[in-house]
Amino acid sequence: MEGFKQTLLEAMQNETAFTIPVFGGIPVASSVVVTWIIMVVWIILTLLATRNLKVRNPGKVQIVLESAVNFLNGFVKDTIGPHWRPYAPYLGTVALYIGLANIIGIFGLTSPTKDVSVTAALALMSMVLIYGSQFRYNGLAGGLKRFAQPMPLLTPINIMEIAIRPLALCMRLFGNVLGAYIIMEIIKYLVPVVVPAAFCLYFDLFDGLIQTVVFVFLTALFTGEGIKEEE
Repeated sequence: MEGFKQTLLEAMQNETAFTIPVFGGIPVASSVVVTWIIMVVWIILTLLATRNLKVRNPGKVQIVLESAVNFLNGFVKDTIGPHWRPYAPYLGTVALYIGLANIIGIFGLTSPTKDVSVTAALALMSMVLIYGSQFRYNGLAGGLKRFAQPMPLLTPINIMEIAIRPLALCMRLFGNVLGAYIIMEIIKYLVPVVVPAAFCLYFDLFDGLIQTVVFVFLTALFTGEGIKEEE
């Protein structure tokens, strides 16, 4: 059992894939390398899927892509409101990255979202989007006024949310991915045959996609709340 605990602790660490031999050595984490792989995969798939777009008589792939884009646009429009258009491409890109990052364990790679620095970076990006939008569409005075809504008494709590919201996004994604990883390692140790494959479909596929939806939905929801026009 001690050997398993040690193996699990080592697996939970974010290993260094390689070191760039400049400035005394710059370590590159495995999560960064897997992120590069995810980027390359999506770039290749995008180029292949969009190389034969047609205005008339579109193919099946184009119909599927257009349906997905329409669904994304509708979701962002309903969640954010009239100013939805600039946000759809970003939220779609984040969804594609997190989605593949969460399920990439099926292909034998370690999910980069198991690294808290990755989920923290995603959460910080969401924070910039949320509060940047709040001040962009409401101005400095209007943006500050948002912290006093719905009543001035809640101003301290609303200010605390500047840190709480990204922390919640970060730890929810990181905790679920890491928790699923630990459970899978325990199952593999106790029942190494057949059973892990079934649980893998849930933890790596279903739960991974659910966490993608939750992260994107909360980012869009918080952004929409910040720029919602006063009635």
